[in-house]
Amino acid sequence: MSEQGLATHGLTRARTMGPVAEAVRAAGGSPARVFGRAGIPLTLLDPPDRLILLRDQLGLIEAAIRETGDPALPARLSTRAGIAGLGPIGVQVRNAETLGAALARVEVVTPLLLQTATWTGLRRQGAEAFYGYAITERIERGRQANEILALGYLLGTVRHFLGSSWRPMRAVVTGASLTRRPEIEALLGSEIAFGSRAGLVLPAHLLDTPNRNRCDPASTDPAAEEPIGDDFAACVAHLIALGLDEARPSLDGIARRLGLSRRTLQRRLEAGGTCYADLQNRVMAGRARSLLAAGTFSIGRIACELGYADPAHFTRAFLAWTGVTPRQWRRALGAGR
Repeated sequence: MSEQGLATHGLTRARTMGPVAEAVRAAGGSPARVFGRAGIPLTLLDPPDRLILLRDQLGLIEAAIRETGDPALPARLSTRAGIAGLGPIGVQVRNAETLGAALARVEVVTPLLLQTATWTGLRRQGAEAFYGYAITERIERGRQANEILALGYLLGTVRHFLGSSWRPMRAVVTGASLTRRPEIEALLGSEIAFGSRAGLVLPAHLLDTPNRNRCDPASTDPAAEEPIGDDFAACVAHLIALGLDEARPSLDGIARRLGLSRRTLQRRLEAGGTCYADLQNRVMAGRARSLLAAGTFSIGRIACELGYADPAHFTRAFLAWTGVTPRQWRRALGAGR
């Protein structure tokens, strides 16, 4: 996605969810209350690379700040996590030859592997370089807090090359004011200015700094390396999968999550050559196969997990999806193993 492009609904991997919950708990707050305010299920804490709406992450960070009373919380989380918090992006950085090459690589892979509807990249401004971050979706709630979170990760990327004590010339956030500004400046190691785009300013000559700690790509979770689908149908499918953690999601419920009317959602899916029922069936069939393959739950329990009133209804649905019954599918899988 280009810096100027405007994504309708951005997605992001839920890597920040666990650290947010831990920080809230450490401050004496309630993670359940924070996740509830953001409309996000607590089950996201288990698989850290599940996809959620970008606006939901912004809402969660804002809810965590409200719960803890700590506006500097985003800076604490990201500066503590450093480059490791970027997952597969961090692997890309650690394998680059120079700082400039690493930042160029981040610009390319971030919207593919970590977060859509955002821009992270490098711009040269004479003797200075600007390593920036911007949200390209029209979201205002929690925008500045998410920028502060991003700045900590940008800082960790640069410090991999320049050392843990390196300080930027200045940091930039959007807006006209910043609560707890001195505290956040101390965490980022620089003064904060206000501008049209968030980022870090550093001397341009440092971009040629070689990677003295270069390493080969480490093994990562294959799911974390899968490109994020940036089409609208993929976004809806991710929301359906997320909704299955609590109850079978409805078309009206998904439309509300996206801020659309029921008919607008249907029209946009039709324009992409699909419909809500087909997406829901595909997602539910995938979840059913995963649960059957795990072997932890009985077929009756799986039917309940997927929102069916009884195993018979689930069996008929699974037969329509796959051509075999759940019991036959599980038996065939066991024989293959």
